[in-house]
Amino acid sequence: MSQAPTPPTTPAITPVGTFAPFQHRTFRLFWTASLISNIGVLVQTIGASWVMMTISGSASLVALVQGMNALPVMLFALAAGALADNFDRRHVMLGAQVAMLVFSLILAAAVYFDWITPWLLLGLTFLIGTGSAINNPSWQASVRDTVPRDTLSAAVILNNMGFNATRSIGPAIGGTIVATLGVTLSFLFNAFTYLPIIWVLAKWKPDTAKSDLPREDFLSAMSAGLRYVSMSPQIMVVLFRTILFSSCAVSVLALLPVVARDLLGAGALTYGGLLGTFGVGAILGALINARVRRMLTDETITRAACLISMAATVTLGLSSNIYLSFVALIPAGACWVITLSLFNISVQLSAPRWVVGRAIALYQVTNFGGLAIGSWLWGSLADAHSVSTALVTGGLGLLLCAAAGLRFTLQNVVSVDLDPLGQFQAPATGLDIKPQSGPIFVMVEYRIRHQDVDEFLAVMTRRRRIRLRDGAQRWALLRHVEDTELWTESYHVPTWLDYIRHNSRRTKADAEVMEQLRKLHQGEGPRVHRWIERQTVPPTEDILLKHNPELP
Repeated sequence: MSQAPTPPTTPAITPVGTFAPFQHRTFRLFWTASLISNIGVLVQTIGASWVMMTISGSASLVALVQGMNALPVMLFALAAGALADNFDRRHVMLGAQVAMLVFSLILAAAVYFDWITPWLLLGLTFLIGTGSAINNPSWQASVRDTVPRDTLSAAVILNNMGFNATRSIGPAIGGTIVATLGVTLSFLFNAFTYLPIIWVLAKWKPDTAKSDLPREDFLSAMSAGLRYVSMSPQIMVVLFRTILFSSCAVSVLALLPVVARDLLGAGALTYGGLLGTFGVGAILGALINARVRRMLTDETITRAACLISMAATVTLGLSSNIYLSFVALIPAGACWVITLSLFNISVQLSAPRWVVGRAIALYQVTNFGGLAIGSWLWGSLADAHSVSTALVTGGLGLLLCAAAGLRFTLQNVVSVDLDPLGQFQAPATGLDIKPQSGPIFVMVEYRIRHQDVDEFLAVMTRRRRIRLRDGAQRWALLRHVEDTELWTESYHVPTWLDYIRHNSRRTKADAEVMEQLRKLHQGEGPRVHRWIERQTVPPTEDILLKHNPELP
């Protein structure tokens, strides 16, 4: 095995100023185009809900309009992540944006010519949501191609700030268009808001590394994404904390219309003002995020945000004073954007480029899953008891999210280099090995002094996680019963191509484990043995007679 340099100790990433990403022209263009597109999506959602209410009058079908926007994320996020990691992300996004534009035009035409039915409306809404679900992993993974690594956290914050800003003004724009110009123009408006981002994507020429390996099989790619995330403790902690936070914090957004009607005795105008105030809080959270992250650890920020959100949610649930309710929504919005942005950043910086799209997709599944579960749970509780009971319970749930940090602690994202190590060379073989030849069995021999066994086992614990995370199967560590200094690490991969892909996934951050093992190993090496499995096949009668002529 070739020697690899020990990576230097890397400090935690120091957050840059909130607006630093705007120094990069590509990010500015994407951010602006995305802002316009997000407004269009909200306008389309308002129009679709109004059309459904007009043609069906069913509250459940009106609610399904919202569900058709979120359901594709749950169904297709992982597949979209595999697309993002195995195809040109720019092409994936272009295809998704063009498809959403086409479906929006079809929806506008169906309404204009009076072809629309409840199920056609739901179907087209689902298809538009599917385009968004396919686009999102590629879009979020591409943020790292538009700004330097040390600016990524600020870029994610600005994207979230832009989304929450549109949430404040989008419904108002949508309501105005529907009321004054009609629903057909609301769908046309949404269609034309895709044009700026399509133009930016068409002009963008990202400088991305090209892999010499063939694309992964689609199902294998999804399986590899699940395996990588499951073997990455930091990402698993983030996903767990995400579903806890989003499922409880969403109680505010889910019940805000009922708060306006039942607790404040107000109407749609007040509801719009409450939603806008939440958006203002989100923008303020984005503005202070960089300073907060310079002062506090990620875990401290998360716990504080959970506790502040709890206080704001409980206050909203117990208040009948309109001014106090408005005030409570500002910290709720700020903590919402700070916490979810922090989780998003942690996932992006904890996954190498070959799997980052799938990691982001799984983050989206847990986030949207938490939002869906929470919305249903707090809505049902409000129906069964009261909106105050639901909000207070949701607020207390945020206390559980904060307490979870005692056992599942978020680690500060450190500036580890997750670029490919790039030192693996496929070995020459004495057999005619094809890419699909296999299964392949690998054994690595180590000679370890007795006094170094405890340290060796600790390093091999990390080695096992790296191996399994990168695609190894049936990993095992063996010790010779007679020559007790001899240890053997073994694992399987399905094919020779999988073996090459497995080694090509090794990152520069993994070099530390490799170097530690080399220092513990006595003598040259460690020595690697590669085997191809051969099954025993019953010989034919001719072969039996050839080698056993005495047989009758």
